[in-house]
Amino acid sequence: QVQLVESGGGLVQAGGSLRLSCSTSGRTLRTYDMAWFRQTPGKEREFVALHRFDDVNTYYADSVKGRFTISRDNAKNTVYLQMNSLRPEDTAVYYCAADSTPPIYTARSYFTNPNQYNDWGQGTQVTVSA
Repeated sequence: QVQLVESGGGLVQAGGSLRLSCSTSGRTLRTYDMAWFRQTPGKEREFVALHRFDDVNTYYADSVKGRFTISRDNAKNTVYLQMNSLRPEDTAVYYCAADSTPPIYTARSYFTNPNQYNDWGQGTQVTVSA
């Protein structure tokens, strides 16, 4: 089990940018699939982006493709979510998630399912004003 700590959330105007960070100490994330999800009140947790353990492949929700970029720095045990061209509908609590046993071959039905992730951060609020 890893303890994940998110940071970087805040209030931004539509069209602005934020960068979220997710870090852990004492344990490498090198072999983990790392993802970002988001959630608004009364709704299910929604997949945003995935960075595979191979440090090559990334996947995005259609709603953020072309605007958000997920990346990782294994030396710092940190995963980032760069969010550009933010919209009011991006307002949510953003969560970092780790899958400690990622499959060699994955599928969207797998990595978009929150139940596949072992560990979660506490969440960071992102609010985008119109």
